[in-house]
Amino acid sequence: MDSRPSLDPAVAEVRLAVRQSLAAIAEGATIVVGLSGGPDSLALSAALAFEGPKRGLHAMSVTVDHGLQPDSASVAEAAARQAAQLGLDPLVIRVTVGEEGGPEAAARAARYQVLGDAASDAGAVAVLVGHTLDDQAETVLLGLARGSGAASLQGMAPVSQLAPGVALLRPLLTVRRATTRAACAAEGLEPWDDPHNSDVRYARVRVRENVMPVLESELGPGIAAALARTATLLREDAEAFEEIIDETVEDIVEHAEAGISVSAAALAANPTALRNRIIRHVVAAEFGVSLTRSQTLEVARLVTEWSGQGPIDLPGCRARRTGGLIEFTAR
Repeated sequence: MDSRPSLDPAVAEVRLAVRQSLAAIAEGATIVVGLSGGPDSLALSAALAFEGPKRGLHAMSVTVDHGLQPDSASVAEAAARQAAQLGLDPLVIRVTVGEEGGPEAAARAARYQVLGDAASDAGAVAVLVGHTLDDQAETVLLGLARGSGAASLQGMAPVSQLAPGVALLRPLLTVRRATTRAACAAEGLEPWDDPHNSDVRYARVRVRENVMPVLESELGPGIAAALARTATLLREDAEAFEEIIDETVEDIVEHAEAGISVSAAALAANPTALRNRIIRHVVAAEFGVSLTRSQTLEVARLVTEWSGQGPIDLPGCRARRTGGLIEFTAR
């Protein structure tokens, strides 16, 4: 008779998510997990510590001390101790957070920069972070509230690039926040609760604490899962659009001495959504800037409502119509 204790369902779910995320990683590779000490990243770290060695991976944790709270250093050290107890090689890095984009955006930028640099220094091929299904749902809802387009409503990608040769993996996008906390409890781990996560000055916290519970109460359970599913569907659509755009751009774009030109007739022949995406794609690829919707529509009018209007000043470039071409030149 097998007397081994049964595996807690929450632990099993987190481990499965991590196992699936690591499936494409070559044996013997180094993997980094971003560990804040919170329940999501702690459950993720425990799962990596269990699954990594089974695949011959070397796993290490990186805890970023943003220095934004009086006890941040002790919190970071506590997280590192738990990582070491799990069998991970812990690293704590202190950063100075700037102010650009607000405190949340600045802290996030600093964190990802540190994680990317640490991974590159260690020769790691991937960094794992602990965003959950609930985080994804909140991201989509915030995008809806801002009137964002499909690119924003796609939420967070399960796989993206963090730095050259370093992938950013989010294994827990199908896992609920309650599950990560339950996994920590089942494994005897002590997560840290970031006070910023209950500070209603932040829009995301208000969505989490006030908006989502009302939606669940009034519309029934499953709202978070539905929002996360919406992100997945939009991401699939976006990937298909990107393939179409890449093929189309090759046929209608010509490089000029001062910039790039696009056939107005070819743009006009495309549906509105595709035309606008091509315009944004061309400007982003050539000049490294992102156009707003109003800027994109202004350029599109050179195609669909041409009446001799003059050049349009855009971030980093200028658009004008010359005969049958839309020309984009550096400013």
